[in-house]
Amino acid sequence: MGIAGATAQLTEPELKLLQALVYQECGMHFDERRSHFLQDRLQRRLKECQLDSFYSYYRLLVSDGGKTEMSLLVENLTVNETSFFRNKSQMELFHKHLLEDLVRRKQARRDFSLRIWSAGCSTGQEPYTLAMLVADTLAYHRLRTPHATETAAPKPLIPSPWKVEIMASDISYSVLRAGQEGTYTDSQMESVDYNYRLRYFDKVAGRYAVKKALKEIVHFDFHNLKTEYLPQRNDVIFCRNVMMYFDEAEQRRLVEKFARCLNPEGYLFVGHAESLLGLTDKFVMVHRNSGTAYQKIEETE
Repeated sequence: MGIAGATAQLTEPELKLLQALVYQECGMHFDERRSHFLQDRLQRRLKECQLDSFYSYYRLLVSDGGKTEMSLLVENLTVNETSFFRNKSQMELFHKHLLEDLVRRKQARRDFSLRIWSAGCSTGQEPYTLAMLVADTLAYHRLRTPHATETAAPKPLIPSPWKVEIMASDISYSVLRAGQEGTYTDSQMESVDYNYRLRYFDKVAGRYAVKKALKEIVHFDFHNLKTEYLPQRNDVIFCRNVMMYFDEAEQRRLVEKFARCLNPEGYLFVGHAESLLGLTDKFVMVHRNSGTAYQKIEETE
């Protein structure tokens, strides 16, 4: 095994072979505009594995022991950019309008369960943001309709009889571990105001740690969006800035999966620069104050 990975030349047939393998594994599509990025990441992994050709690297990826290296390659191909309360207009749409509507509809049916999926959750800021907003909304509803049996004892974060589950998934094990740890630096907390910091975080060793009660709402798990085994019966799905990695065919398949994973009249949030236009007829756009989302259309017999 040589150490010539740093100078190995990637041939066109090798590039096509590796492009096809990545697409087959996780649906990521690297066209001409993004092939330079793919080549750079492949070069890094080739050097790390101390291999002397890209075909040798391909053989490693498809070998029986190649799953670990495939995971490392995919992690290198994803840009895990995230922040708390990212895209304020979308978060306001979710918090002040769609979540309120969802809670009212659920209450009317005596269905006190809420299930939200953060797909491509990165290091956890998005699912923890959603957990804070859900806790806020349910606390507000509890104040408007207090239960006669309530006492002065400390109230739970999620009031009875509500059950809340926020699934947080990603294809990168390292970001999932960071999300599960749930500790963040001062710079990562810049977009979190003082009120939220006080209620939902503890200051531990110079970092902000998500409080236990909030952590218990969020469940982190590995999911590859290419597969069919995805979280079901969701009221809301957030999948922002993920579809941009896929070609149109894979985007269509993904949107179909999301439709199957959503409850009737459930909501789907995609990235600010992403759109379902021309991909599906199963959703209608919801738009308010620059915030956009998509609501699943109730199918008629």
